[in-house]
Amino acid sequence: MKLIFDINGGDNKSEIIFGAIDASKEYNVEVVLVGRENLINEILKDIEYDKEKISILNAEENIENTEEPAFALRRKKDSSIVKGLKLLKEEKDAAFISAGSTGALLAGGIFIVGRIKGVKRAVLPTVIPGLQTSTMIIDSGANMDTDPELLKEFALLGETFLKEYYKIKNPKIGLLNVGVEEGKGNELTKSTYALLKESFENFGGNIEARDVTNNDFDLVVCDGFDGNILLKSIEGVVEFISKKLFGTIKESPLDNGTKENISKYLMMKFKNLDSTEVGGTILLGIDGNIIKAHGNSNRNAIKNAAKYAINIHESKVINKIKENMEA
Repeated sequence: MKLIFDINGGDNKSEIIFGAIDASKEYNVEVVLVGRENLINEILKDIEYDKEKISILNAEENIENTEEPAFALRRKKDSSIVKGLKLLKEEKDAAFISAGSTGALLAGGIFIVGRIKGVKRAVLPTVIPGLQTSTMIIDSGANMDTDPELLKEFALLGETFLKEYYKIKNPKIGLLNVGVEEGKGNELTKSTYALLKESFENFGGNIEARDVTNNDFDLVVCDGFDGNILLKSIEGVVEFISKKLFGTIKESPLDNGTKENISKYLMMKFKNLDSTEVGGTILLGIDGNIIKAHGNSNRNAIKNAAKYAINIHESKVINKIKENMEA
């Protein structure tokens, strides 16, 4: 398998390169670094790596988060996203990993790689840990404006993904809303509620944001605007609690040995809440293995995004989605 990394995108270019090299060593895969060749070579000169497994595809341009995605794709032909996605399109057994512009990655996935037949919009599914198991939010940031039919499509994509990749036989579907009653919400959620109720036997109704981590539902459906706010709110609360907790331990009158033991125990327990342990998420609905990583990803996050891409490839989940959507 070949892993293609967007080096120009993201905040920490050297960390992306380090993570890509780590992935090549640990998972024994071929790696292509797409970005400014001079910069990449400057960083690689101080790293030990298998030169037969690492290659560079020069790309001088980068698409910024502030740019209009479709326009930037047309104008910046020498960008790492454009060149990386074109390479992905040519390769049969490959994945593209980027910490760059979500909008450009989404637009490039659609226009360069192509959507799965029957899919109108690609989505970002994000799994968050809960009290017992995990819950998937879909969409978590790809589509700001939707309609009931699109949300139904998101539910179908998420349901298939949970069945085929996570092996959940009959995932329970919920709709993110301001209340649990059927008549709650705006026109979008009211209409979507009726459509999901009609279309899915496993639709369980509305769910409020505060209950997402209770694991009452396997899949929570929403537009990308609300999903991204929900996701970042959860991340912010986790960060606040962890800083507050570790700060309290540090300031406590306990002896240093006890403080260290408590901190180590809590770090172990908090590990599944660390976004770097996940690395990224698939751009679901595209006819190719595209992984979106956090913009501030470190080498550990990039390495884990690579492992996730490999798992996606081996599960053949994209083929399963193609079969379901085309049917």
